Amino acid sequence: MSLMSFRRLGLRRLDLRHLSLRSWALALVLVLGLWQIGEGLWIPAKAWLAQQLIAQAWDEAMVSRGPVPPWPWADTNPVARLVVPALGIDQIVLAHATGRILAFGPGHLDGSPAPGTAGLSVVSGHRDTNFRFLADVVPGTGLRIQRADGSWVDYVVREIQIVDGRTARLPLIGNGPPLLALTTCYPFDAVMPGGPLRLVVLAEGVSTTAAR
Repeated sequence: MSLMSFRRLGLRRLDLRHLSLRSWALALVLVLGLWQIGEGLWIPAKAWLAQQLIAQAWDEAMVSRGPVPPWPWADTNPVARLVVPALGIDQIVLAHATGRILAFGPGHLDGSPAPGTAGLSVVSGHRDTNFRFLADVVPGTGLRIQRADGSWVDYVVREIQIVDGRTARLPLIGNGPPLLALTTCYPFDAVMPGGPLRLVVLAEGVSTTAAR
């Protein structure tokens, strides 16, 4: 074999080695890409599954008239159903307005009256998911709350406020007519999460319909 043939063989082997390294790199990029796509699909899929389980738990609670956790290890349970007919909103309100609970749905603030009962009930939700619709609510918008006993209370939005969450505090009113405060972070198009501002939608109960 001539010196030229050896050189050609060496170049071929070098090219194959580079090709092998390139193939491994492409395979690694493909695997990482598929993993990221799978992760991106799993998050909404998990949220969708949670909503189905929460809705099922609410339906079971309407039959049993008792708290039903949406899954065995859940530290929450559905306490009310929130409907905004004009906006096509139908959501289940969960017990406890903690960060972990709000990832699955709007949460009822501990210490405030149950939604649909006398006094001021406070319900919170994330501005980029469950309570995004509050951006389209205006004074006069009708809301409905289904209570744990199956009856319905109709509300009308009376006032919308933007407050500083560091200083503003909603009064804990435990008697009087049914009042509802829906709260979320503000503004809706904020780039960074958090921030001190809160949007507060105040609604007043106007009628009650028996369970059916």
